Amino acid sequence: MALKEYPQEQLAAQPIGAWTGQAYRLVVGAIRAQLAVEDLTQPHWWTLNHVAAAPGRWTRPELVARLGPYDDLGTDFDDVFDDLADRGWTTETDGTMTLTAQGEAGRQRARERGLPVHRRTLDGIDTADFVTTVNVLRRIVANLGGDGDLPG
Repeated sequence: MALKEYPQEQLAAQPIGAWTGQAYRLVVGAIRAQLAVEDLTQPHWWTLNHVAAAPGRWTRPELVARLGPYDDLGTDFDDVFDDLADRGWTTETDGTMTLTAQGEAGRQRARERGLPVHRRTLDGIDTADFVTTVNVLRRIVANLGGDGDLPG
């Protein structure tokens, strides 16, 4: 999709909050819509990815501390963790979570559903421009007292 061109001065005067807010709503809305097909929420998705990346590392309190700052839905993470366990997607041993084969299959299905959203989101955006955008947003976050470091 071609965008209308504007003078640099006009673009520089744009309200960053309005544009980042609109981008957030559209991107997150598209992601959430695809996760909902698998009856998942973003906190489910975050949990699945963290547990998959480090089996047996995450306890419930550690995951709540790690994921809570990204949650804008007032999520009860224990409900999310219980739901994943009830589905047979995670198990807990000595207080730490591990993904089951069924959980990994569900995670991969959800990942496949999200890939078209990711591709559509970045369509026509050069990698260097994307990197610049991320660095600008990181700086804005840091300037306003937030953590501008990449999530670990």
